Amino acid sequence: MRHRSLLAGACCALALVAAVPALAEAPTSASPAEATSAQGQMPFTYQDMIPANRLGDPQVSPDGRWVVYSVTTTDVAANSRAGALYALDLTNPGEPVRLAINEGGANTARWGADGKLYFLSGRSGSSQVWRAEADGSGPVQVTNLPTDVNAYRLSPDAGRVVVSLAVYPEAESLAASVERGQAVAAQKNTGKVYDRMFVRHWDTWNDHTQNHLFVQDIGTTGAATGEPVWVTRGFDGDTPSKPFGDESEFTFTPDGQSIVFSARQAGQSEPWSTNFDLYQVAVSAPGQLNNLTVDNEAWDTGPVFSPDGRTMAYRAMARPGFEADKYAIFLRDVASGQVRQIAANWDRSADGLQWSRDGQTLYTTAGDIGQTRLFAIDVTSGSVVPITGEGHVSAFQQTPSGFVFAQDSLTRPSELFVKTFRGREMPTRITNVNPQLDDRAFGEAEQFTFAGWNGEEVHGYVIKPANAVEGQKYPVAFLIHGGPQGSFGNSWSYRWNPMTYAGAGYAVVMIDFHGSTGYGQAFTDSISQHWGDRPLEDLQKGWAAAQEKYDFIDGENACALGASYGGYMINWIAGNWSGAFDCLVNHDGVFDTFGMGYSTEELWFTEWEYGGTPWENPRGYQQFNPANHVRNWRDPMLVIQGDLDFRIPTAQGLSTFTALQRKGIDSRLVVFPDENHWVLRPANSLQWHNEVFGWLDKYLKTAE
Repeated sequence: MRHRSLLAGACCALALVAAVPALAEAPTSASPAEATSAQGQMPFTYQDMIPANRLGDPQVSPDGRWVVYSVTTTDVAANSRAGALYALDLTNPGEPVRLAINEGGANTARWGADGKLYFLSGRSGSSQVWRAEADGSGPVQVTNLPTDVNAYRLSPDAGRVVVSLAVYPEAESLAASVERGQAVAAQKNTGKVYDRMFVRHWDTWNDHTQNHLFVQDIGTTGAATGEPVWVTRGFDGDTPSKPFGDESEFTFTPDGQSIVFSARQAGQSEPWSTNFDLYQVAVSAPGQLNNLTVDNEAWDTGPVFSPDGRTMAYRAMARPGFEADKYAIFLRDVASGQVRQIAANWDRSADGLQWSRDGQTLYTTAGDIGQTRLFAIDVTSGSVVPITGEGHVSAFQQTPSGFVFAQDSLTRPSELFVKTFRGREMPTRITNVNPQLDDRAFGEAEQFTFAGWNGEEVHGYVIKPANAVEGQKYPVAFLIHGGPQGSFGNSWSYRWNPMTYAGAGYAVVMIDFHGSTGYGQAFTDSISQHWGDRPLEDLQKGWAAAQEKYDFIDGENACALGASYGGYMINWIAGNWSGAFDCLVNHDGVFDTFGMGYSTEELWFTEWEYGGTPWENPRGYQQFNPANHVRNWRDPMLVIQGDLDFRIPTAQGLSTFTALQRKGIDSRLVVFPDENHWVLRPANSLQWHNEVFGWLDKYLKTAE
């Protein structure tokens, strides 16, 4: 269930629009989990969170001077969001500038080696690659393809672009694929026909198209020349992967003559396979694929080439079928094909990789005891050094002197920071995309530890209500994270944000139970086939430890809330820890683990977590099945379900509600017909929070 985004001074006269929002005075950052609450300030609430701006995707120019990034704004009244690109001069940070190319629509900005700014835009009627000057002026269309570009990457010299297009893989050409799509759209019948699995995924029914790669020459003029080459023609699979893959899954070789991409063969086994391999294909020999990682039957992805072109780094898992395995780092010698692992003893799972400019270091991010830090890894010795401290680094880019990175925390949405290489100084914040939050009060957060299952150390967070009064006890929101291989750490969320509960007058307790990420792979592994015992013991012991340690917690006035696996745990608590909480909230939670084995789409997940298929190991599916303990249910529960959630289908939520109603337990069902595993639309998010906080207030605030 894991899922697993310019110029100042003399240049102001160019084609730029005034910057909104404004830049702060680049204060030095404090500890992201540090208290920011102040008596007299208005507490931060979900009404503040939903319309907050969202920063992402920083991209630094080849000369290191400019950083371009996206800001997504939300109009709750219009129930819409819109993205825009901004640029900031890193050599003289001042006020960021909103690029003029936004007026025609722009996203996914990438710098070319030619110093030009490339981006995706639908201004021509479909999503195509465009190019502009560094200041955003003079946009020109680069590709003119008959279907939308959903991802792209430039060649090292910016003379070619590889694009991902959704096509019918058996079509003889791109034009033939488009013709078939037009014929399908014109059909009056609506029946969907399938002869193999993966008929739907995440929130979409399979339309028989796949993501395939095409290479287009753009030369020195930046305009497409000739027909695009369908380099993955004949391959049965998606690249990038659906639904969340991006250009990190494919790249040009240093000479620009070949593509290396990560993909999984579809066939009949796609729903239960995690065998993604790295393939190489020459642009001059489309369809002739060379599997570079055929010996590894687990996940291989994220190829990046060293500056001298001699080495390809990538990430790989070791265990087939396990999506939450550790991503280790491997180096492949391009000439010989020899592969070696680096930092093998580093017990963290690496995210995307970047080479240093001298080729001696790899940079990556990884979860680390409640934080997500940026790390430097020496490619010779394998030594690992953390570069950032507290907070959650979501993206980073190198500059001549260090890094620009996007970082968020429990008390702040993502902002851009700068830091020198391995410098001891604190990072400096260079953006302030949410100035309206500066005068909001947040709760004080503190990480704590206790002895959990098997006597092993377990971490958690406790948050005081905003503007808490010394000596007063407060009702508690006990939040349980999903995944289950996930974490409620020092990071910001627009869906499950603990500070919204603190702003509403609740204390918050969050436990990173056995199975959570960032504490070593053995800790993550420990939950598989143990959904109901080890994590429940951690939750029980963590809840007891928090009450003993923090006197502002009212342990007799609390509600437990969770989504996905957290929703499963709410159902499990209802039958196996009944009476511990005054109320429960279950969002898209598993009710019947046995039924999940037949109804979810990513079968690799259930088959790993429950120890095989339902017919091979029925005991594994029934051992911790909430449906088997409904006789013990008695706690009031709010049930929320997205009808487009194909990971945990609607029947799971309906079954939960049916059981509650049939037993006469106070319960409420909220169904979102147009939402998937998450609640994404602004108006729906507002309704979701109104329902959840209304439920908490009903059972907890009445005790005040």
